[in-house]
Amino acid sequence: MKKVAVILSGCGVFDGAEIQESVLTLLAIERNNATWQCFAPDVEQMHVINHATGEEMPEKRNVLVESARICRGNIKDVATLKAADYDALVIPGGFGVAKNVTDFAVKGAECSINTHVAGACRAFAKAGKPAGYLCIAPHIIPMIYENGVEGTIGNDADTAAAFNQLGGQHVNCPVDDFVYDQEHHVLSTPAYMLAENVSQAASGIDKLINKLISLA
Repeated sequence: MKKVAVILSGCGVFDGAEIQESVLTLLAIERNNATWQCFAPDVEQMHVINHATGEEMPEKRNVLVESARICRGNIKDVATLKAADYDALVIPGGFGVAKNVTDFAVKGAECSINTHVAGACRAFAKAGKPAGYLCIAPHIIPMIYENGVEGTIGNDADTAAAFNQLGGQHVNCPVDDFVYDQEHHVLSTPAYMLAENVSQAASGIDKLINKLISLA
């Protein structure tokens, strides 16, 4: 049975991992007769957002602890993730990827990435194992793979420009499809960069995971 590592970035679209994308990912993995293990960086969130009002809250939260909410506590520190133990990698979206894993939300193309997440992603890339990036997470792709690697964040011009600045080659993609860079075995889909509801998000995620598992 194929084993998939899933890296989360908190809990909640505005300051963590996108919950619906994360759950859809886990469901799609299981429906493809594979198993998953969630990981997250053991770091403090950039900030905490009240998802009812959109306002910042005066408190601190830990990315690993918050991510654990999504997967019912079945989570490990991403520092312990070894590519040799898994067949594929997936990173769901949500602003947490661009705030807690990288600082892309603040610095754009000048961003840096969490050392342990970068190490894990690069290990999968070096081993030639397939990886899938959802929603805003594909901005990480050019930080991991060689210049010219293809990926999508949907069709937002500014974000696409930043993707290209980072060294990637952005490809516009509809919500119900995915981009597959065959040379690097990396897949990406827009999900909630374009989706207007859960079903639309699922349409692309399901296809990406199906392909990911078939490559693993």
